[in-house]
Amino acid sequence: MMGRLETQENLFYRFRIEDHVPQDHLLRRIDWLLDFDEIRRELAALYSHTGRPSVDPELMLRMLLIGYLYGIRSERRLVEEVHLNLAYRWFCKLGLEGRVPDRSTFSKNRHGRFADGDVLRRLFESVVEKCIGFGIVGGTDAAIDGSTIEADANRDRKDGPDAVQKVWSHKDQVQRPVADYLDKLAEADGAAQSSPKKKPPKYISETDPEAAWSLKDGPGRFSYETNYLVDTDHGIIMDVEATPARLSQEIVAAKTMLVRSWERHDFQPDRVAADGSYGTGPFLAWLLKRKVAPHVPVLDRQHQTNGKYDISHFQYDPERDSYTCLEGHEMPLRRIRKDDRIKSYFAGKDTCGACPIKKACTDAPFRTVTRHMDEEARQTARDLRNTAAYDESRRRRKKVEMLFAHLKRHLGFKRLRLRGLKGANEEFLLAATAQNLKRLAKMVPC
Repeated sequence: MMGRLETQENLFYRFRIEDHVPQDHLLRRIDWLLDFDEIRRELAALYSHTGRPSVDPELMLRMLLIGYLYGIRSERRLVEEVHLNLAYRWFCKLGLEGRVPDRSTFSKNRHGRFADGDVLRRLFESVVEKCIGFGIVGGTDAAIDGSTIEADANRDRKDGPDAVQKVWSHKDQVQRPVADYLDKLAEADGAAQSSPKKKPPKYISETDPEAAWSLKDGPGRFSYETNYLVDTDHGIIMDVEATPARLSQEIVAAKTMLVRSWERHDFQPDRVAADGSYGTGPFLAWLLKRKVAPHVPVLDRQHQTNGKYDISHFQYDPERDSYTCLEGHEMPLRRIRKDDRIKSYFAGKDTCGACPIKKACTDAPFRTVTRHMDEEARQTARDLRNTAAYDESRRRRKKVEMLFAHLKRHLGFKRLRLRGLKGANEEFLLAATAQNLKRLAKMVPC
């Protein structure tokens, strides 16, 4: 006969969460890779020795990891999922009766305890150390790239810096990201005499002024950029840095990541691959000075001459530091622009005015040839393009693009939920930690 489902409430149950989490579950494989002992010692300084016990910081970190591992972007939904999901409860060591922090408590602890510390970076670096310990970091080939992530800021609430500051002045209290931005402005004003003044941005956001107005991904929007340094043997993220979504910040982040990974993990790759936006003379020279082969396309506009003779028609003499044109006239060094690291060479109006091939050379009164102060480094990078190692590095660089695709498509990371550069850095570190943990769990058997 047909069965009928009937609910029967028993007085006692024999139930263990341990028996209901499969042995091959992702969280079970990740759990044995995590070590919170060192992080707990660092966090101890943030807590008082008296008073009621707070929410366990390890529980906070485990809940955050679940959110980034499974693309749960909402804190409210994360709290609900941890309460309902047995595997999540097991990973957070809550058991059946353990109380999950409510959303407001979770949020206050997250922003109060972790905002000013370096806890999330230590968590990320501990996972990197695990990857190194298991031998899945090659250490010879690396790639650098960045990807923009939309900030939590309304694109219509924007204006020039002066106009936005007037809006803030009429408010009794500004939010934390705005307060951080104003503090940095005050520090910059104090150091203005010792450093050149930067051009102010065209637009800033009323709610997240550290985000940059970006047109990189279509219509303008406020964005941050997550920058990755990746070991390309198995696609392990060695370092991550958050910056406003400005092209000029990519190289700053690249240098920061390379130096930090060398100091903390002794990661000194022999070759670094990157796209053309990193192919500036100073950065190429910086890499070569550290004995790193730059497998990077040179950012070069020397052939953009509107049909006139390009620089290949002029002969450079390194001893005299001068050029010679096709007609044999010497073009000595005339001007140096230190800010742009550019040297200018030209013969003069009288020489060029009487030249029979002037029309094919220039429309100006005289022809000027420019040379970058780091031209030797640029030429070294050009010569590397003809090697098999360069082709291999360019092929491996695709792993960085795959990581960004995984970040946005599978982890649902297309828009930030936290504001300010600190918030962006926190989210990017957690996302990179989750990606490394997934890769490590897949490659290392339990």
